Amino acid sequence: MKRDADPVDGLLLLNKPFGITSNKALQIVRKLLNARKAGHTGSLDPAATGMLPLCFGEATKVCAYLLNADKSYCVTIKLGLGTNTGDGDGQVSVTMPVPEMSTEQWNEIMQGFVGESMQIPPMYSALKIDGKRLYEIARKGETVDRKPRLIQIYRIELLEQVGARLVFRVRCSKGTYIRVLAEDIAKKAGTVAYTERLHRETVGDFEINHMLDMTVIEALAAKGIDSLRSKLLPADIALPNMLKVSIKADNALRFCGGQAVRIQTDGREGLAKVYELGQQFLGVGELSKEGILSPRRIFLSQEKNSVII
Repeated sequence: MKRDADPVDGLLLLNKPFGITSNKALQIVRKLLNARKAGHTGSLDPAATGMLPLCFGEATKVCAYLLNADKSYCVTIKLGLGTNTGDGDGQVSVTMPVPEMSTEQWNEIMQGFVGESMQIPPMYSALKIDGKRLYEIARKGETVDRKPRLIQIYRIELLEQVGARLVFRVRCSKGTYIRVLAEDIAKKAGTVAYTERLHRETVGDFEINHMLDMTVIEALAAKGIDSLRSKLLPADIALPNMLKVSIKADNALRFCGGQAVRIQTDGREGLAKVYELGQQFLGVGELSKEGILSPRRIFLSQEKNSVII
């Protein structure tokens, strides 16, 4: 007899393995947790690996905030070959000689991409134009005009140069297409390239050591579902840079009931994490300079029908 899914709240940071979609990875972990509600943020292509935040239950409400987070990647590119998709899954569409350049010369080129710039999304992407995914259009052999988008490269570091391969680490803003960055770096050097390997190392303030491999998750589940659930992170850990506000019990009841409350403030304003007496996480509110705290996202425990801790 099939067991009903349980109310499970929290986050897991999966080190997504190679060869599966982000949604497939989510469904595998969701089944192991027997979680009723699940979502992920910041999709990775099947060929990409690395950090994929998985959100369960009430923690799915932080997905929107994680989408805006900066990310960092370790990237391997193959010079001299270009593919129609910009990665190893595509067909080789162009070849060019690889110039003989020193590590210093390659590094100089890469540093030229640090800062803000406009980037044109690739045809093989999930971006929608007129209701259609770009990759659906591309698979028909068609191309459409795409508007450049503002991106920012905060840091880029050349790690290795071996023959026609370059390995670098980059930290960038949301919406940055690493495949396009790799192609642009190669173009600046007078050649072509495609992304051979892409591994996402961080999302926002989540670091590498927070990630769990799929094999570890499966091993924990094999010990018992509680062993795996013990690794769930609380939802508010995904909001490290948000203002923190503490309110008293009477205001907490009104706030969780959807009412704005007045609190003492030092003039701060904006989105804020809200806690009852500095301990129990209630949700996200918006604070005005006048001290009016309006609820935006209330976090209720599915299991206890009370505010999530």
